[in-house]
Amino acid sequence: MHVFVTGASGWIGSAVVPELIGAGHQVTGLARSAASAAALSAAGARVQRGTLDDLDSLRDAAAASDGVIHLAFKHDIAFTGDFQGAADADRRAVETFGEALAGSGRPFVIASGTAGLTPGRVATERDGRTPDSATAHLTGGPQTRQATAQLTLALAARDVRSSVLRLPPTVHGDGDHGFMATLVGIARDKGVSGYIGDGGNRWPAVHRFDAAHLFHLAVEQAPAGSVLHAVADEGVPIRAIAEVIGRHLNLPVTAIAPEAAAEHFGWLAAFLGLDVPASSALTRELLGWQPVHPGLIDDLGKGHYFHGPPA
Repeated sequence: MHVFVTGASGWIGSAVVPELIGAGHQVTGLARSAASAAALSAAGARVQRGTLDDLDSLRDAAAASDGVIHLAFKHDIAFTGDFQGAADADRRAVETFGEALAGSGRPFVIASGTAGLTPGRVATERDGRTPDSATAHLTGGPQTRQATAQLTLALAARDVRSSVLRLPPTVHGDGDHGFMATLVGIARDKGVSGYIGDGGNRWPAVHRFDAAHLFHLAVEQAPAGSVLHAVADEGVPIRAIAEVIGRHLNLPVTAIAPEAAAEHFGWLAAFLGLDVPASSALTRELLGWQPVHPGLIDDLGKGHYFHGPPA
């Protein structure tokens, strides 16, 4: 297959591209910078320069491909206060891909998330497929992203082999600069490894190489209108994460009162207190996906999150 991949040089995309090439597929990756283009070329992929706002370019690339994996998201503006703008750009890109692929039977896989689907209980692939009371708590940008995922599933009725691959909040591995690296940096700065409340809230996770393999399986095999969960650890207690960090940094492990969480953890507090476990049982049964790389606690134990200055 010739697969067009957006976000191809990002944290997950840079694992998906060699995974696909290693399976014998040709890959064209969207690159918005010279550095990204160079990285893709070095990995053996073709390069299409552009951004998510270049809708004509996205349409042409999708039409020329045998399938699309959409990983890109404007994280730079999302994390600086314009999540709605990032979600709107994502929606326009998905609409463009849908129009280009309609009637073709070709695969279209988008990345989404498990967090926020069913706070306080284990989310499954059956949750969040349609607008209902289970996702009525979502507003603004998160609501837009959920609607975009539902739009993707609806493309199955237009002869697109569409699937939504939900990622947990932490996709970990050596080189991760996400939530876990941020938490390590905060522990260094504060002199304690903290957790909120009793730390019993659960955090799902997956190694990025296991996630990449699931994207590979999805573009090859996922049935039209399927929801997939790239979840290896269903729910790791945040306190257990804090304990590993404390041990590696030789810091005390301390409970942070909920009312003091924002001051201690900054922007991370809004996420760190969530109880958002998720299952991947249906995905494993459907596609035979089995994570083989270290789980989150084991990966933290390897020490690479603790090398050098905080991320």
